[in-house]
Amino acid sequence: MADCIVIGANGFLGSSLTDELVARGHEVTAFDRFSGSGRRFTSDVRTVAGDFLDRDAVAAAVDGHEFVFHFLSTTTPATADDEPARDVRDNLAPSIDLFSACVAGGVRRVVFASTGGAIYGEKSVDVLTEETAPEPISPYAIGKLAIEGYLAYFRRKHGLESTSFRISNPYGPRQRSNRAQGVIPTFLAKAAAGEAVPVWGDGSSVRDYVYVDDAIRMIVDTVDAQPQHPVYNIGSGVGTSLTELLAVIGEVTGAHPEIDYRPEPATFVHRSVLDTGRYRGEFGPSAARSLREGIGQTWAEGRGA
Repeated sequence: MADCIVIGANGFLGSSLTDELVARGHEVTAFDRFSGSGRRFTSDVRTVAGDFLDRDAVAAAVDGHEFVFHFLSTTTPATADDEPARDVRDNLAPSIDLFSACVAGGVRRVVFASTGGAIYGEKSVDVLTEETAPEPISPYAIGKLAIEGYLAYFRRKHGLESTSFRISNPYGPRQRSNRAQGVIPTFLAKAAAGEAVPVWGDGSSVRDYVYVDDAIRMIVDTVDAQPQHPVYNIGSGVGTSLTELLAVIGEVTGAHPEIDYRPEPATFVHRSVLDTGRYRGEFGPSAARSLREGIGQTWAEGRGA
């Protein structure tokens, strides 16, 4: 079993990752600020409260661990778009400090939660593979690609192993609608409140939605293996338009709210669907629930069912 630390363990992805690692019998330390509504982990998890921007706190936390899961972001696509310099200052620079601490602390491998929903940019192909040249057009995705680049640098110069998972558009329970990240929690919250749903563009834009537990299971399946590539796509491989998504949400919730159509932002990617053939070829197939099933479970858990 591996000795792991999850940076960002109180977040949407990080908390699910922590739970899955514990369920598999790994030793887990959870690092986050744990401010506000802190996630309550089992007694098997060692929690360390600290700020990602505190270089010394991060270095002390990762020291001696075998695996470091970098699943923390201090910005969202929207806030990064508003303040690109902040994304560099608060995400990219501390990530470089984290990797330096990993080298000094004898860490074996860094696992990074990158983005598959935006890192490739606007492409004319239907499905995106890892061989597709990334051409991000938003500050958030540019930052993710830069972090991947620094992992390649640390891998080459210091021998620090690393794997980046380009996760499409994850959704599920624990995803907060007030962070302006994730269209599904936003749509469900609006449906529950009987409010108009904001849609950017005409509803034809397409995304690859993956249920959080399915994405996390794919990632944790690689811990006991030796990944042969530095980058893997993680997604459902199925494209769904916003109009189709709203129809599924209507079926699940019984609500059919008004649609507030808004202009697409300049950095908006119209279509993003990931090919996971590289992952499946190396680690085998991974069962994934349908969008209807995943949204149903998200809706039920959010309403306390």
